[in-house]
Amino acid sequence: MQKKIPAPTAKQIDAVLPQTQCGLCNYQGCMPYAEALAKNEAEINLCPPGGIEGLFAIAKLLNKDASPFVPAMEQKTKSPSIAVIREAECIGCTKCIQACPVDAILGTAKQMHTVISAECTGCELCIAPCPVDCIDMMVLPQIDHPTKTQRAKQYRHRYHARELRLQQQKQTQPMATRTNEKTTSAEDKKAYITAALSRTKAKQAKKPYSF
Repeated sequence: MQKKIPAPTAKQIDAVLPQTQCGLCNYQGCMPYAEALAKNEAEINLCPPGGIEGLFAIAKLLNKDASPFVPAMEQKTKSPSIAVIREAECIGCTKCIQACPVDAILGTAKQMHTVISAECTGCELCIAPCPVDCIDMMVLPQIDHPTKTQRAKQYRHRYHARELRLQQQKQTQPMATRTNEKTTSAEDKKAYITAALSRTKAKQAKKPYSF
């Protein structure tokens, strides 16, 4: 009698995912997608950053046929990339910092922000919240498998570290502060962005032209 091979756990599946935490699979990060795969609630072809390599890795773990998904995955594979902030246009709103799943953006309110390129997963989650559209994505050269695995471990570590930081911050934050954050009006936010844009334009106007 042939011994039945146990189904892979979510943790084992998560180990072959790229850890970009981008949500392109329509799940809130790599582990939630891995959990859905482990429960047979998701298809194996939902990870564009994983590409063909990731597709076959998931298929092998789950003992599924990847071939029907190859043509579509070839079309939607997402190349490695990093976010780059056009710093002269940044208004310091911190929205990109709040959106980054791995704390790869440095900056404080009303100050210029910058991306730590070595830590950026290329998830693109910082782009949509930016009110002045000053973030671009730069495609990186293809990297070999050992480097991909190493970067995935790094991303996973930073993601979990951020989640822990946010949890601790929420627990220690005074209730009054939380209430104030919730009651900040849309008009106040709009006024801040308008003022910040005015400051940025004024700075740019003072700069001498270069040829």
